[in-house]
Amino acid sequence: MKKYSVLAWSMVVALGGFLFGFDTAVISGAEKSIQQFWHLSSFEHGFTISIALIGTVIGSLIGSKPSDQFGRKNTLYFVAIAYLLSSIGTALALDWSVFLTFRFLGGLGVGISSVTAPIYISEISPAHKRGQLVGLFQFNVVLGILISYLSNYLISQGGESSWRWMLGVQAFPSLLFLVLIYFIPESPRWLVLKKGANETALKILRVINPVNCEQELAAIQNSALKSTSGNDENLFSKKYRTPVMLAILFAFFNQVSGINAIIYYAPRIFEMAGLGAHSSLLSTVGIGMVNFIFTLIAINFIDRIGRRVLMLVGSFGLIASLFLVGFTFYTENFSGFAIPAYIMLFIAFFAFSQGAVIWVFISEIFPNSVRAKGQTLGSSTHWIMAAIIAFCFPYLAETFGGATTFFFFAAMMLLQLIFVWKLMPETKGKSLEQIGTNLIMH
Repeated sequence: MKKYSVLAWSMVVALGGFLFGFDTAVISGAEKSIQQFWHLSSFEHGFTISIALIGTVIGSLIGSKPSDQFGRKNTLYFVAIAYLLSSIGTALALDWSVFLTFRFLGGLGVGISSVTAPIYISEISPAHKRGQLVGLFQFNVVLGILISYLSNYLISQGGESSWRWMLGVQAFPSLLFLVLIYFIPESPRWLVLKKGANETALKILRVINPVNCEQELAAIQNSALKSTSGNDENLFSKKYRTPVMLAILFAFFNQVSGINAIIYYAPRIFEMAGLGAHSSLLSTVGIGMVNFIFTLIAINFIDRIGRRVLMLVGSFGLIASLFLVGFTFYTENFSGFAIPAYIMLFIAFFAFSQGAVIWVFISEIFPNSVRAKGQTLGSSTHWIMAAIIAFCFPYLAETFGGATTFFFFAAMMLLQLIFVWKLMPETKGKSLEQIGTNLIMH
């Protein structure tokens, strides 16, 4: 039974990723009804849709504080409660400002979840399974997006109040998440570093790694001794320069691939390429399916061939697919389904590389003493860039056209290829303590 315990704990925490994906995408089916219900102006409507993203950015910025102070497990309780209250509150809201408050709360949950859940899974995973187990988080994000689209489609048949059910149905998985957190242990690394609870940590490590649990405890204790100032240790001190640089660049490249522009504006992109509204919607569903399938493939390869190989393969594929999209816009040769085909090729390579690797890699590269702060840095960089790209894309596409916009994304992926080739270390199969020690500047 013990060998399945870590998988079960990881699946519980990855349910936070499912809610993350569901909460992010569910608004797409309800946004028109919400605008009509409160007679919102275009500015008010835009603010209503983006308020959750604002909450996500703030949540990702503050995520390390509760995670370090109260523990990974207690922070996940807060995330579950935030999702639960957000779903119920938005479904029942009669006042626009109340609706905004609960959508913002859901965004906070997403932001804090993107910090805490990958950290927790990385800290309870055996080294040889860590990529696959942390990858479950991203897999569940993608699954949550898919299920929200399906849920919206099914519920939309229910009349003019169906938007409330679209938002409210999330209460069921949120409640399940809240209940299941009770059955997972605290992170053994947090217990040693923040509480000095070595015996409790050893019991948990015995389940995770029964053969080498005592050596692993000694390595964690040793890393705690090297941490001179505990919670107050400065992430931006010179010795952490390498992991800080890796986290910022990795999160930056994740978004300048254009992924969120494509996810948010896929129907608009397809209509720019001359597709009708129905074909655009159908192609968007296809994007969700491709994203899901290739994320599943990637998490089965990430511990076998390594993070770096996935990123190298993905970078070449992203450059080629983005160049093909840009070239098609440049020549205006929109025959058939060329643009949707190239976009789906892009999604496949993204899911196989950046999509699967980002939360794994950032959760691994920081030493125990500053892991939550490092994850916060990577996550907040990701979400701030996501907000910038999502905000700027309609203007860029309108002002410079599809060709220039996608050639820009392709050029950024060429820079990512150089970054991966020259700077990205391989973390496959190494303990968190080994990785942390190797990347610190002595």
